[in-house]
Amino acid sequence: MRVPVELLVLDVDGTVTDSQHAVTSAAHEAVRMVEAAGIRVVLATGRRYRDVLPVAQELGLTGPLITASGGLVKQPVDHQTLFRASFAADLLPAILSCIVAAGHEPVIYTDSYAGGFDFYCRTLTAVDAAGKPSGFGEYLARNRELARVEPALVCQPPAEAFAGFAMGPVDEMERLEATLAKQFAGSVSLHTIQSPRYRDWLCEIAPAGVDKWSSVRRLASRWGIPVEAICAVGDDRNDLPMIRGAGLGVAMGNAREEVQRAADRVVASHEAGGLVEVAAMLTGD
Repeated sequence: MRVPVELLVLDVDGTVTDSQHAVTSAAHEAVRMVEAAGIRVVLATGRRYRDVLPVAQELGLTGPLITASGGLVKQPVDHQTLFRASFAADLLPAILSCIVAAGHEPVIYTDSYAGGFDFYCRTLTAVDAAGKPSGFGEYLARNRELARVEPALVCQPPAEAFAGFAMGPVDEMERLEATLAKQFAGSVSLHTIQSPRYRDWLCEIAPAGVDKWSSVRRLASRWGIPVEAICAVGDDRNDLPMIRGAGLGVAMGNAREEVQRAADRVVASHEAGGLVEVAAMLTGD
């Protein structure tokens, strides 16, 4: 017999939001249903903290937010940091050098919400072979006000860095992931995912052992909730650790095939009421 769920963990893009990046009516209804049943709800996303705040606010969630695929956990009511990952000494310069040597530009996240910015990069301009803005250039154009440019980033990364990424076509990002995994085996956490809001893919980088599930477990332990009483819902590769680790792992109907294979249950898509199906499963409605 399955242990009653006490904590529902929801991915954001492709789970809580639709293809237009709007919070679905199903998400609103699901949160209402499970909270009425006394089940905690936590968002766990690859997004930056600043970027997920409006989603949490729209859903009326005031609890901790797991952001940057587990690299940063903050409390939105006062923006207090509950957890921030950190790289081993001298590891990040070596990682950044490897990214640049592969022909890509690194972005490094810092816990700098209060300072009005979110990340460091070496440039605010990126073009493709035809001289047009690349996918990374598109990202920079949309987020330039949240960037701090540091030309010496590779050799002098910020001490408070907790995660980062490179951006490019899927084949290049998968190749970069393989290179980093081989060169820094056991020292980094890596996954390549498609950005839902940009045309290119991301190779996301964090210290070893840091992912959504590690931060979910940290919060659950704080609240005295066993892993068997956690339900985790998602759709992409960075959701795999929590879907595999939770007592009940659920894949959305729009999830990647490998995510659906790893899940205990597969529900309807994010745009077809999948989250209401999850809520009904947990509450018996």
